[in-house]
Amino acid sequence: MKQETGRLKEILHVLNQHNVTHGINPEKLCSILEDLGPTYVKLGQIMSMRSDILPEKYCHELARLRTDVKPMSFNEIWKILNKELHNDPGQLFQKINQIPVGCASIAQVHEAVLGDGSKVVLKIQRPQIKQIMAEDIALLKKASGFLNFATGTGELIDFRKVIDELWETSKEEMDFEKEAQHLERFYENQKDVAYVTCPKVYKEYSNEHLLVMSYVDGIQIDHIEELDRNGYDRKEIAQKTAQNYCKQILADGFFHADPHPGNLWISGGQIVWLDLGMAGDLSEHYRAIMKRAITAILKNDIYELKNAFLSFGKPTEKIDHASLYTDLDDMVGKYMNMDFGTMDLGELMEDAIGLLKKHKIAIEPDITLLARSMVTMEGTLKLCSPEVNMIQILTSYMSANMFHEIDIKKEIRHALRDIYGSSKKSLEIPAQVSDLLNITKNGQVRVNIESAQIEKAGRELKKGFDHLLLVLIVMALWFSSAILCLSDVTPRVLGMPYLSVAGFISGFLIVLYVLIHMLIQRKK
Repeated sequence: MKQETGRLKEILHVLNQHNVTHGINPEKLCSILEDLGPTYVKLGQIMSMRSDILPEKYCHELARLRTDVKPMSFNEIWKILNKELHNDPGQLFQKINQIPVGCASIAQVHEAVLGDGSKVVLKIQRPQIKQIMAEDIALLKKASGFLNFATGTGELIDFRKVIDELWETSKEEMDFEKEAQHLERFYENQKDVAYVTCPKVYKEYSNEHLLVMSYVDGIQIDHIEELDRNGYDRKEIAQKTAQNYCKQILADGFFHADPHPGNLWISGGQIVWLDLGMAGDLSEHYRAIMKRAITAILKNDIYELKNAFLSFGKPTEKIDHASLYTDLDDMVGKYMNMDFGTMDLGELMEDAIGLLKKHKIAIEPDITLLARSMVTMEGTLKLCSPEVNMIQILTSYMSANMFHEIDIKKEIRHALRDIYGSSKKSLEIPAQVSDLLNITKNGQVRVNIESAQIEKAGRELKKGFDHLLLVLIVMALWFSSAILCLSDVTPRVLGMPYLSVAGFISGFLIVLYVLIHMLIQRKK
């Protein structure tokens, strides 16, 4: 409890330093997260991939936190290496570069040379990072209910779930043995692709907190002048990178979740994927849904697209299917009128996520991770070769691989089953028609219609009847009160019987209630 109180004071001090009471913007938010420490930097990284929660300008600025974090001192690095290697680093390495080549929330990277002369990179975990993050996560969980209330997201965005996602992702990234497994899995998936590779892991020097990998001497994918000087075809690089990324998503089901330019290098004619700390698993179920969604867009099949769309998340309210059809039709119409080369994947993703928000469909974390990863990939491709289009590559990849995925025997079995089912049902039609005619003749036909719009219309109609009933009651009160005024009934006030006054006042109060109720409903 004392630790939590102390940490809370630190957080409040940082917030006060940045004058959060005077407002916040993307740049200020990044600075605050950096000053709060690695947990909040990591939260920023996760949130940069959640454009369903934050505006795009915030996501774009938070993406900077992935590679641009304050470094640890080299003295601290040396102490960590001495502890993790159980040996003097000077005995194992000929040289360790004191200037880091990269700094992130969990670790930083230094170049080094092994005793045998092999060039390597050392990924060194920040000390006590797990304990620090665990304390911060506990505080964030306590604040999660307030975050839902303050942002007005209700059940649509479950901040506790986002924090759990952050913690699970962070724990996985803090386990460098897990990242080593990711590298080996990625290499195994891509071993038959001649133009793709990833770093080799030196297991004898690596453990949970230290990862030693082969050094990649190459050119970052967005260093276009250097690529041009070395005679590389940037368009070919971008196309092959996109094709391989499509393979990762649709064929392997295991993809690089953070494909920013710093993680893609060109070395010896190969595309090298770096930093597999953040990787995504896409189940066969979601891969099938993705293929269905893309095929539906290409065929302008709104019905199939709606089914695929609903499969990506979980509705938190009853779906207005008619409205959803209309919105999807508008979205598809917008992109169907475009040439593939002019389509923007980022804009398409924003439109899709906007529809999910509008129709109160909570999004699965796997899908938001993939969506943000795809947008990052498209941005990286544009930096390398602007004419290469991610959507075009994705659809081309699907078309090229669709035939190979067809199981002829399975398709024939399905077709025969459908024919048998249809034939059986067709034989039942005459009997069903006869039954229907008999029911109709006896006046027993009943039609059940379920529609969100009909229900809405029914509710509006009920309100109208309620108001009409109240008006009739007011008319009856006022009419009877007026008749009483013509009588000799006593006692009287202002020349009218008490009962007449009570009737006029009651009618006035009912009218006032109806008017106030209508104004409130109109504001809603």
